[in-house]
Amino acid sequence: MMNKNIAFAGLLALTTLSAQATTPSYSWNKRMLPGGHSFRGSAALNQSMWVSGSDNAVFRSVDNGQTWQNVSVKAELKTDFRDIELFDENTAIAMGAGTGAQSKLYKTSDGGHSWQLIFDNPDAKGFFDAIDFFDRQTGLLLGDPIDGYFTLYKTVDGGKTFRRIDKDKMPKANADEAAFAASGNTLITGPRGQAWFTSGGNGAWVYSSQDHGESWRKEAVPLYGKTATAGGYALALNSKNEVFVLGGDYQDRNGHYNHLSYKVKGAWQLPQSTVQRGLRTAMGCLGQFCISTGKLSTSFSFDGGKHWRMVAIEGYYTLAVATDRFVLASEQGKVAVIGFK
Repeated sequence: MMNKNIAFAGLLALTTLSAQATTPSYSWNKRMLPGGHSFRGSAALNQSMWVSGSDNAVFRSVDNGQTWQNVSVKAELKTDFRDIELFDENTAIAMGAGTGAQSKLYKTSDGGHSWQLIFDNPDAKGFFDAIDFFDRQTGLLLGDPIDGYFTLYKTVDGGKTFRRIDKDKMPKANADEAAFAASGNTLITGPRGQAWFTSGGNGAWVYSSQDHGESWRKEAVPLYGKTATAGGYALALNSKNEVFVLGGDYQDRNGHYNHLSYKVKGAWQLPQSTVQRGLRTAMGCLGQFCISTGKLSTSFSFDGGKHWRMVAIEGYYTLAVATDRFVLASEQGKVAVIGFK
């Protein structure tokens, strides 16, 4: 483990969302991991936190982010690990993103000391975007459209084998439609076999499944989608398992536009918040306390995502939720752990 302490911490009193509500204090512990990697994937379980990113980078902490160990994949081909799935403190799958051979999956069962290649992109034009699991055995892997349909691969044996979901079970993608592998949250799974993924490209859409990914439906969502690089970038669930979709435009990261919407009783709604500003690529909740973030700014909600306030002109690409805190990561090796009282 690296013992060099390059973190700083501070306790602040959060702003209030109303005159009647006083928010708890929080600690925001930040550090820069060596190598200057751009981290796009994150996962957390109990005190174990993992981040993944450029040049095969994977870092692991077993003490809530106080110290970190470099457990990067040693492979000749360099790829960008834009998602990572954590099953227990020692078992994880890292997803490489990129065209063709750069999209692949590696698995470790010994805390990152060794990695095994378990799946290679079978299509030279394919591009993996995100991976998520319902349990240790059953999971889904999302890739960009091939021949007019998103590629959804399913495993029921913990990643030993994958099969592609039949195209006749998938809605046809639009001509300019794609998924954005921005944070590892483009695809998420939920309770009772539910799953969702989001896309963009001159529009914004959410695909949903009720049968562990065997069939899908598609619907438009009220996010900014006026350019080829705009649309849905990530998804999240709050403590009530309400679905949130986040996005914007990475070529206008600081723009003022609808960057978050949530679904209640079958309808997509916009939150009652201050002006929605900036691309959002990740969100997570602990009880009623939620964080949404993007490269340039971070917002907090204290009512499960209905109201938001931007609290920092500082942001992250990805975040994950541990037992009682959040881990966030971004460019140049930047990671942070946010805990609260």
